[in-house]
Amino acid sequence: MAFTPVSTAQAIKAVLFDVFGTVVDWRTGVAAAVRRFAAEQGLELDAAAFADAWRSRYVPGMRRVSTGQRPFVALDVLHRENLDGVLADLGLDPGRFGPAALDELNRAWHFLPPWPDSVPGITALKREYIVGPLSNGNTSLLLDMAKAGGLPWDVILGSDVSRAYKPAIEAYLRPAAMLGLQPGEIMLAAAHEADLAAARQAGLAAAFISRPLEPGPGIPGAGVATKPWDLSVSSITELADLM
Repeated sequence: MAFTPVSTAQAIKAVLFDVFGTVVDWRTGVAAAVRRFAAEQGLELDAAAFADAWRSRYVPGMRRVSTGQRPFVALDVLHRENLDGVLADLGLDPGRFGPAALDELNRAWHFLPPWPDSVPGITALKREYIVGPLSNGNTSLLLDMAKAGGLPWDVILGSDVSRAYKPAIEAYLRPAAMLGLQPGEIMLAAAHEADLAAARQAGLAAAFISRPLEPGPGIPGAGVATKPWDLSVSSITELADLM
């Protein structure tokens, strides 16, 4: 029997996931790629700090699209621009590296490792619910990630399909419309409360998944829910058990 959350009072038909940090461990994956790049280029870099700096440009880059300061571009484009910015901040001229080397480093975001519970948890949910990403990633990025990590999505609708970045309301409503579902028939599962809050405003149900290691080890308060969501769990497998 399908789960019916109090917040929507509608039986859930699809569980869609935030991806970066919720389904995959972006920090470990990006840092590993940075280490390889540094070794190839003869650089001494703090790979984890580089990954953090790259990620810190993620929201500001999307905000310029959401506020109309620039037309929509795929997340791959924003990541590549942000990479140049991180290198420049470190006093490294991006022009000193071959474009192919930087493009390859940028593709690290396509091949991030899933958290250990992601594949089994999504597989379990797939037996009763439509499962897929509701991510700011573009479709080709999400497809590469799914193939590499064994993520068993039913459908992949990247932000280049909805032409909107979260937390814009269109980023939640357009995928629902494409699936032929009411917003309340969809649950967003995410490790980020701002994402869940925006989804709830759009009429979706919301499940919090704790990922205390996402921002790095030893971060106070990481992975702790501060609001009462429809479900609050420590893993995707636990989410599947409860639904």
